Amino acid sequence: MPRTVLRIGTRSSALALAQAEMVRKAINAVLSKRTFELVPVVTSGDEAPEFRRAGIKGLFVSDIQQALVNGKIDLAVHSAKDLPAETPEGVALAAITPREDPRDALLTRQGAGLERLEPGTTFGTSSLRRSSQLLAMGRGFVPKPIRGNVDTRLRKLTEGEVGALVVALAGLRRLGKDQRVVQVFSPEVMMPAPGQGALAVECRASDKEMRAALGEIEEPAARRAYEAERALMVALGGDCSLPLGALATITGNSIRLRGMVATLDGKHVLRDEQTGEDPIAVAQALAERMRAAGAADIVAASREKI
Repeated sequence: MPRTVLRIGTRSSALALAQAEMVRKAINAVLSKRTFELVPVVTSGDEAPEFRRAGIKGLFVSDIQQALVNGKIDLAVHSAKDLPAETPEGVALAAITPREDPRDALLTRQGAGLERLEPGTTFGTSSLRRSSQLLAMGRGFVPKPIRGNVDTRLRKLTEGEVGALVVALAGLRRLGKDQRVVQVFSPEVMMPAPGQGALAVECRASDKEMRAALGEIEEPAARRAYEAERALMVALGGDCSLPLGALATITGNSIRLRGMVATLDGKHVLRDEQTGEDPIAVAQALAERMRAAGAADIVAASREKI
């Protein structure tokens, strides 16, 4: 780290910048003699979000990772749920910071809770994971693809383009926009995405000083939960574009890992859970049981229709 001013790469959305600013403050407290600046990077996912439905991996992170490898930035901050399964050569996942609430939240135009919503209510979401679980409720809800940042989505809700929104509670809280939340979904109703609510910080693998500094802002429990959730996703052959969810909760040394896969129409949903102490072993055991119950066929069927 020869430079005095170190550059933190991030997506250019308001949420991404807010998250990167949280990391900037945390790492600056460790490296107080350094100055850090945020460097917004426009990613392929930002330029062509429709590609996400095609299952192209790493859309929101690969350009930032490449900037890190090329020396254009010194740190990279991502929403952990966007990370592909494999880390590029020369890049180190140096920290998973303390995790915000990973659950999904419901916002409605009239402030009604889920039980008061009528059949035919449109739910703004571009997540296949969320739309599959909405359809699985059997309430006649209608998922409607919606694009844009948090402010854009809130405006579309207010203007009546959709009757409800399902978004990550973590993002709303980090932006101070959680006042309109009318309900927080339990994982039994709406399983979150693997890594949801967690922030991942990468640096160059050769930068030993930065890796050590980032180790001081990592939350070990958040890292263990992230590793379990991502390992389950990989073992089931899924990625962040498929209707697959996972949530690991840590109590002492014990890990409770819950998983979900669904078909796009929500007619087939498989949920299961496993407990243990080793994140990878727990994930592998749960994946094996879920595969035996038909998870591979569900994932394959969903992938074919994307």
